Amino acid sequence: MAERAAADSGVLGRLRLDDPEFESRLGEALAGAEKLLQDSARGADDPRIADLTGHLAAAGGKRMRPVLVLLGAEFGDPWRHGVLQAAVIAELVHLSSLYHDDVMDEAATRHGVPSANVRWGHRTAVFGGDWLLARSAQLAADLGPHALRLNAETAGRLVAGQLRELTGPAPDEDPVSHYFQVTAGKTAALLSMSLGIGALQAEAPEPYVRALTEYGEHLGAAFQIADDLLDLAAPAEATGKERGKDLLAGVPSLPVLLALADRDPGNAELRALLADGPVTDPAAHRRALELFTDAPATARAEAIMHQRLAVARDALGLLPRCTARRALDALCDFVAFRTS
Repeated sequence: MAERAAADSGVLGRLRLDDPEFESRLGEALAGAEKLLQDSARGADDPRIADLTGHLAAAGGKRMRPVLVLLGAEFGDPWRHGVLQAAVIAELVHLSSLYHDDVMDEAATRHGVPSANVRWGHRTAVFGGDWLLARSAQLAADLGPHALRLNAETAGRLVAGQLRELTGPAPDEDPVSHYFQVTAGKTAALLSMSLGIGALQAEAPEPYVRALTEYGEHLGAAFQIADDLLDLAAPAEATGKERGKDLLAGVPSLPVLLALADRDPGNAELRALLADGPVTDPAAHRRALELFTDAPATARAEAIMHQRLAVARDALGLLPRCTARRALDALCDFVAFRTS
């Protein structure tokens, strides 16, 4: 199971690092973290709770956060005790957020299996996510105050991001600024934490830790924009979800917000289609997707994504030149490639 999940993650293989020894070593570490993750997610004494909390962990995933933990640790002592536990902590926090997200979105599936809320109900799924978050805190406490503090701060940012998404922008708040505040909490915080906890646990120098967490913040913003763009453009077989699902649900993605703010007469038709929120009429949905293909809002969202990736790359300038740094640089290419 651990080896299959590590291979299925695909992140390391797609970076094309040309360093077989490095990739093999990280692959082995990722497999070890995967085994520990499965044990941790199913660690409840009651087998019924274990089935719930281990459900999404067993379904697999890209395991991007554990990969980032391991890459962050490369700038200190990657063999130091607790690095694998740090990788598990990051993934447990991520999994807990998925349980909560699927309840909020009333999602039917996740990673190709029925979502926890479909299988056990909304209330039970929420408590399953809470259990995973508590489990991550237990593991962080074992690593010491720095890991526990980072875990708590990240959990707070995640919840704040989810609450801001639920409440929407204030009457006098710019919707695009609100979007980036939500993204900072829901996506960037966890990528930044993954790199930071890996570097801290490996006792990397403080300037390296700061550079890595800054990189993670901007990579996270770019990653979310890439997801927004994929929803509008990529076929279902490439993403595992229906094209334009965010439009159907009325999710205020960055391209949608930019299109709504575009007062150019040439954008009038698209703006009218988006004005009432969810685009549920099949004909209107198809037309909106067609218009987004060449819409200025799409090009502008792509440009913002590339700007964030450029800032992320700049943050790497302080780090020593090594395969791990090349991997982080290549990860920016991976995010950009997802939308091309």
